[in-house]
Amino acid sequence: METLIGIRGPDFVMLAADCTHAHSIMVLKDDENKIYKISDNLMMATIGEAGDRVQFTEYISKNILLYKMRNGYELGPKSAAHFTRKNLADYLRSRTPYQVNVLVGGYDEADGAQLHYIDYLANSLPVKYAAHGYGGLFVASILDRYHHTKITQAEAYEIMKKGVTEIQKRLIINLPNFKVSVIDKDGIKEMKDITADSLKAEPVAA
Repeated sequence: METLIGIRGPDFVMLAADCTHAHSIMVLKDDENKIYKISDNLMMATIGEAGDRVQFTEYISKNILLYKMRNGYELGPKSAAHFTRKNLADYLRSRTPYQVNVLVGGYDEADGAQLHYIDYLANSLPVKYAAHGYGGLFVASILDRYHHTKITQAEAYEIMKKGVTEIQKRLIINLPNFKVSVIDKDGIKEMKDITADSLKAEPVAA
């Protein structure tokens, strides 16, 4: 019932995640942040079972921090994605698999902006754009239509708004609020939340 959206530009990665924390038929929270800062050059958006989501993301972030303490330098986005994927694959073959879907975004001086798609079966792929969850079924065509190689942060944010508008219009599940974060050479910054109220105040251009 959750949704993640990711867009990679020439020098940035933008991630959006819904803020709904639901259990069974009840909505418990509508301000949950599912985008986690892993390091200064890396962030991860995760959806799935609430306990798995929090525990797995904290496990990955603490181990990446431990790697930096032991070796004196941080893992790059590509290495972090491989590490995340390997752990998901290992747990998949145990009695306690993690039911999580992940988007890993980061910026590296050597390789630039990177976005990695990882699902609960430990499939991993570097991508230009991606989406997880039910909302992703509605957003995929929008990302395919509007993404281009020289996309700017402003254009990416508008695509996010188009996607959220379509989700709120078409999806039977109510996902009113989305957090948006972007990472580039200057680090991670939070964008303005995309909410039902903000979309009413500033409608998306057709």
